[in-house]
Amino acid sequence: MNLLNTSVNFTTPVYRDTLQTAALKNVITVVLCISINYVNGTLVHTIRNHQVFNSNPRYILYIHLVINDMILLIMFTLLQVLSYIVFTLDVSLCIVLQMVTIFVNLNNPLTLAIMAVECYIAICFPLRHTQICTVKKTYVVIGLIWALGALSIIPDLFVTLTTESIEFFNSRVFCLRENVFRAPYLTVKRDVSNTEFLVIVWFTLFYTYFRILFTAKAAAADAKKARNTVLLHGFQLLLCMLSYVFYIVLAGLTYFFPKDVLAICFAVAIFIQILSQLISPLIYGLQDKMLMKYLKRYICCTRNTKTQSQKRTAKT
Repeated sequence: MNLLNTSVNFTTPVYRDTLQTAALKNVITVVLCISINYVNGTLVHTIRNHQVFNSNPRYILYIHLVINDMILLIMFTLLQVLSYIVFTLDVSLCIVLQMVTIFVNLNNPLTLAIMAVECYIAICFPLRHTQICTVKKTYVVIGLIWALGALSIIPDLFVTLTTESIEFFNSRVFCLRENVFRAPYLTVKRDVSNTEFLVIVWFTLFYTYFRILFTAKAAAADAKKARNTVLLHGFQLLLCMLSYVFYIVLAGLTYFFPKDVLAICFAVAIFIQILSQLISPLIYGLQDKMLMKYLKRYICCTRNTKTQSQKRTAKT
């Protein structure tokens, strides 16, 4: 894999895998991407085809979270495969790919925070829950999440368009955020923006968790389930944070094991960028009894349809 940053203005040493190793790593990444997105896609298809989920703000937010995971996984896999095949990309194409990745990467923590707030309202204000958490308001909130993501990255685009030369946009770079949004103060802005997002989300999770913790005993069973759900959101948020410290973790490990830099890069990328996207359906979706009931029905119906089709084919 190509590890070190390169751009039109300077050249640095680049570590490359052998052809066989590169092919093996790409096959592993693509297979994991297809497998995880198949699981996520099955959940999305099940939820979208049953009105009981489409009229529930909780499942609308969950499906938004899962779709974000799918897009993020596709973008990471695409960037990795392209880095092996062509190594460098046109700056304009890289900017588009990076902006999409940054959008969905920022969406996940904010979605987790909104889901925690929805749990808090359901437990602490049960009589007003249906009035506050409506389907229309849920879609408005999702739109605001995307708007906040846009406010975070679009200024970087404007700064790059006004400060970089035409030659830069006609050049090719190894596709990293730092290679296309190169102004030093944009790195500071990115770190400050990420910190603000995470502080707000963590404060929201802690606040909702402890408010639910001290809720009335009359709703003890529902409160316990809601607390567990918020804790799961916290765990998912920790996984989201790993993507922000990806290069820090990579630099630390390669400092202690410089001879294994390629293997470390691949292993860290698989764990942080790919396997973490399987967490949402496993720890949140599959623990939901109602969702599991409809998911089993969908799987059984699919199997029955395939069996009947095979029998018809055999008869003909």
